[in-house]
Formats: sequence, structure tokens, C-alpha cells
Amino acid sequence: MKSKRKAASGGRRERRAFSAEFKAEAIRLAAERRSVGGSLTQVARELEVRPEQLRKWAREQAHRTGAAVEHPGESVEQENRRLRREVAVLRQEQAFAKKVAVYFAKESR
Repeated sequence: MKSKRKAASGGRRERRAFSAEFKAEAIRLAAERRSVGGSLTQVARELEVRPEQLRKWAREQAHRTGAAVEHPGESVEQENRRLRREVAVLRQEQAFAKKVAVYFAKESR
């Protein structure tokens, strides 16, 4: 599927800039939809942005306000599963970092 936003020369897309108001409204809409069982991906499609971009805006807003990133409508079991997945990923990243450190320590000798 080809994008409508491609420029005539070279097929590259122009970089879009979003206002702070647009980002805040997008985050609010995504949180509202997720609280009633909607998906973040669907909201992103409607706003013509990538789902990961929407997640990034939410994280940035939470960081600025000092609030935790909320997962509305998430049960304790769902939160548990999500956190276990995050822990597994973090452990893999830590193990990889250790291997890289050992490799470079051997190389520097």
C-alpha cells in the first residue's frame, strides 16, 4: 500500500510536525478509547500517526507531569502479564549488555 504523503521527487515523505495541542488531544483520545476497550492502533490510524508515536507522546507527557503511564481498564492479571513481559525483556537486555562488556573487555587486553 503506497502512502498518499509521498513527495513527487524521490518518493520520500515529508516530515510532519505536530502541535502540543494535537499531541495532548491524541493522548486524551487514546486513553478514553482504551478505557472502553478500544485499541491504541485504531486511534493512531484515525489520526494518521504510527501507534508507537502515540505511545511515545504518552510516555513523554507522563514524564513531564511526573505521572506514571496508565493502562486504563487493565485488570490485575493483565498488569501482571504485562509487567512479567517487561521484566523478561529487561533481563534479556541486561544479559546482552553483560556479554558485550565481556567481549570488549577481552578485546582491550
